[in-house]
Parts: sequence; structure tokens; C-alpha cells
Amino acid sequence: MVKDNGRDIWVKDLDRDAPSRLSFLPGVNRLPLWTPDGKSIVFRSDNSAAPGLCAIRSDGSGEVKRLTEGKATANPASFSPDGKLLAISTTGKNGRPRDLFKVPVEADAGPVGPGRRLGKPEPFLGTPISESLPAFSPDGHWLAYQSDESGTPEVYVRPFPEPGSRWQVSTGVGGSLRWSHDGRELLFNASDRRLMAAPSIGKGESFVAGKPRVWTEIPARQGRFALAYDITPDAKRLAAMVADDAGDDKLPTHPTFLSSFFDELRRKAPVGN
Repeated sequence: MVKDNGRDIWVKDLDRDAPSRLSFLPGVNRLPLWTPDGKSIVFRSDNSAAPGLCAIRSDGSGEVKRLTEGKATANPASFSPDGKLLAISTTGKNGRPRDLFKVPVEADAGPVGPGRRLGKPEPFLGTPISESLPAFSPDGHWLAYQSDESGTPEVYVRPFPEPGSRWQVSTGVGGSLRWSHDGRELLFNASDRRLMAAPSIGKGESFVAGKPRVWTEIPARQGRFALAYDITPDAKRLAAMVADDAGDDKLPTHPTFLSSFFDELRRKAPVGN
């Protein structure tokens, strides 16, 4: 959210309809990512004096904890289900397009947060082309990501922890990807900004992606390095930054929350259809 000529991290209590500002840092603070237990939020700070990844408790208690120092090129994207690894994308060696890294969370138990720190990033996938938006599957055995290896952004999946073979999931254009909470589908933006879903099954070292279908007609904004939508863990509500009819140039001022969205979706498209 933009505030005082900068951008800070906020949380909103959906029951009370009350937003609260968490970060009070100069410059642009963005790309918030919840830790698996929901107690902390990791984000990227583009503060020119001290850029890097930071963390803060989601209840607003305590101070911002700096996790990395130096250039603000790393984008926090996804925690492994056990909270022991953080997947990031960052500028590759010699300024080449973005690569994917896995970062150990140096703690005996629990996710990163104030009082914890990140270890040394370990390369996962580095190529002459750009890879971004890494996302762990709910079982931690697969990593989905966006790549422009075909000339347009597409969604791919590789096994984890070693990259191994790769499978293409989207057809045409795919971005802003995330897994459904049961891991049975991969969701992503199509070229027309509609959200698509592709059935996904991983067995052993093999992965099968079904034909993508329209998941919702709601035109969610597309972000090159960030998601513009999310789903509550109980799959009852969808939060999305809805695209403007005139295009994505005009930034929305608030997210749209849709309650009982999936009940309506199941009514219109029963299981098996």
C-alpha cells in the first residue's frame, strides 16, 4: 500500500474490516510473503540506505528484522511446507536474467521471523533466460515457476530438490502462478488476465499437467515478479487485485475480496465437469 510517498506492508483483519500498517521504513517495501505458520511476513525493502529482505511479525509486535544486506535484487516467492527453505528469484551472475535459488532458513524449528536469519542462497536453476515466481507444491516435491524460454512467459514445473526434467503447464501465456491448497491444480493468469487452472499430478519423478480451463472470469492484474491474488486456506474466499478495463496501467487502490467464491464456482462447474 502506498503511504507518505513510499510503499509499506499492511495487513487487514477481514472479520473487523480493519487494516494495520506493519512496516515504517523509507522507500518502497513490497512483495510480502507469509511464513507457513502465519506469524511473520517476509518482504523486500528497496530502501536505498539499507536494501534487502526483511521480516516482521504479522501481529505488529516487535521491530523489522533485516534478513539480508546489500542490493535489493532478491524477490521472496515461496516457503517450503516445513518452513526450512525459502525460494527466491534474483539477478543472475554478471547481470544476466533472473535465476532461481533456494535459501536455507537457519533455525532448528519454525519459520523465519524476528530472531532468525537466512543462510547462503543455493542455486536451483540458472540459465541464459529469465526464471521467476518459484512456488513450492504443498507436498514440497515440486517447484513451479515462470520462464520465457519459449519467447513468451509460460508456467513450468520441475522436481525438487534437484531440478531434473521440466514440464510445461500453461499453453500460450502463463504468469502469476500458484498451487491450489490441495496441490491438485496449478493456477495462473492467461494473456487476457483471466485466471486459469490446470489439473496437476506428480508421481515419483513424473509429472502430468492436464488441459488448462478457465477458473474464473475475474480479470486479475498480472505481476511480473509478484502475485495479484490469493486464496484463503479454507478455500472460501478469493482476494484479487482486479485489472482495470483500460488495462494495467492504472493501479487499483485496494484488493477485492470475494466471499463464498468457491461455493458459487462448484455450483456452476460441478466436480467432474
